[in-house]
Amino acid sequence: MRNILIGAFCAATLALGGAANAETRVTYKSAKTTSSYYQMAVQISEAMKAGSNGDIIVTVEESQGSVQNVMEVRARGGDYVFTTPPVLVRLAQGGKAMFEGKGDPAFDEIRALFPIPSLTMHFVMSSTSGVTDFAGLEGKTILLGKGSFGAREGAKYLKLFGLEGKVTIADVELSGAVPALKNGQIDGFVTAGSFPAPNVIEAAASTGVHVLSLNDAQIATSKRARLVIPAGTYSGQTEDITTTSLPVVAYTTTKMDDDTAYALTKTYWEGKASMGTAAPWWDGVDQGLMGHITGKIHPGALRYYTEAGFELSDAQK
Repeated sequence: MRNILIGAFCAATLALGGAANAETRVTYKSAKTTSSYYQMAVQISEAMKAGSNGDIIVTVEESQGSVQNVMEVRARGGDYVFTTPPVLVRLAQGGKAMFEGKGDPAFDEIRALFPIPSLTMHFVMSSTSGVTDFAGLEGKTILLGKGSFGAREGAKYLKLFGLEGKVTIADVELSGAVPALKNGQIDGFVTAGSFPAPNVIEAAASTGVHVLSLNDAQIATSKRARLVIPAGTYSGQTEDITTTSLPVVAYTTTKMDDDTAYALTKTYWEGKASMGTAAPWWDGVDQGLMGHITGKIHPGALRYYTEAGFELSDAQK
């Protein structure tokens, strides 16, 4: 009887151990809780759990920004996934800009998993302003916001396109953009986020807007990626909008095992359509965004992309 009980205990222990090993836990470092990218992280977490029948559990962590996400690679293990623009990975690996003097061998072990919605520039003008191109911004009042990527990028474009000092910059927070547009305090506002952007949806539906397109020369001058917002994305939008974007990618490191990276990547792409029914910004993610991944892809993710027939560059492999 004693031997039978010991045997039963060992068998139960092995069964529990097998169940525990079947569950993969991952930490996903995203953005501030108030941002759309944190909402995306929560959606990815839910999609991973549903798509893996509970085998993949993703815990979402708030972040103060993409630079912090990259820096934490130095102290994190194989369960760490984070989001950042590819340009920051290049800077970290080269020890440049904000990473100068802070280089670490761990940065060279960063590997991509999959792209997520890009930070997309929107120059949103009220219909009553009559502005349909950048030349028409002269003499108008524009809200840029403060401290955000969109605010910095918007100011940069005004300077690049010869509009610095020719546009009145409204001293209003971006959160007040739509009310300010409605009551005529401003002629337009600049925002950057995944498209369709909630504040642009609201402005287009409530007051009528025209989102400016950039021409090829302006896009080249900006040194950003070209992105097209399809016609019909916003109320009253009858033509495609050509603008710029800052790609954003989910990364991990070589510390993550290949099977986990494969499972995360496969589950992400297979669950993207269902995520799109809940939040249309996922509809802007397709195979075309793979070209914005400028570094190496994790071998586990690479296995999925090879099986799925994705076209990849030699530099990504």
